[in-house]
Amino acid sequence: MPRVSEAHLAARRQQILDAARICFARNGFHATSMQDVISEAELSVGAFYRYFRSKEELIQAIAEEVLGSVDALLDEMRAMDSPPPIAEMMRRLIRFVDLQTGPAGLFPMALQVWSESLRNPQLREFVQRVYGRMRGHFDDLARRQIEAGRLPADADPHAVGSVLFGLIPGYALQRVLLGELDAETFLAGIEALSHPPVSR
Repeated sequence: MPRVSEAHLAARRQQILDAARICFARNGFHATSMQDVISEAELSVGAFYRYFRSKEELIQAIAEEVLGSVDALLDEMRAMDSPPPIAEMMRRLIRFVDLQTGPAGLFPMALQVWSESLRNPQLREFVQRVYGRMRGHFDDLARRQIEAGRLPADADPHAVGSVLFGLIPGYALQRVLLGELDAETFLAGIEALSHPPVSR
């Protein structure tokens, strides 16, 4: 038997993930069966289960794809000699989040996963691990802001990082649930909070 190339395996895996995205967006995470994804991917059952054994594995793989891009963006800012001001840092992140709030983005699916994680221990562990990792990135960015003199020297990096991290799902929730908040309005609010009036 000829050896299957790594490129072929990667392409087949991506084919399954793309099919899962379509099914989850169309029917929701809970209502989508593995057979739905298999049919959408146009694969045999045996070929499918070579890559994924459960919906939980599918959703984790999809999330990791997107989070990898977030990690790269945060790493890029952390690697700068002088980190961008908080308002600019959040601008870059909100622009990325905008791409994930549409019907085909990750965030509508994330809402379903959050709900499912309340009763599914496997998903709960995944959500806690992923969001804990992301919050750690924001703690590091907050520490850099303190070192750059843009925040009080005695500020708690974890406290600041927690608030900055909370702005991301806060914006995305309003985009998905209310559908009326645009990035510029949200960023204008962050800008105003970042530059309070000088005391007279």
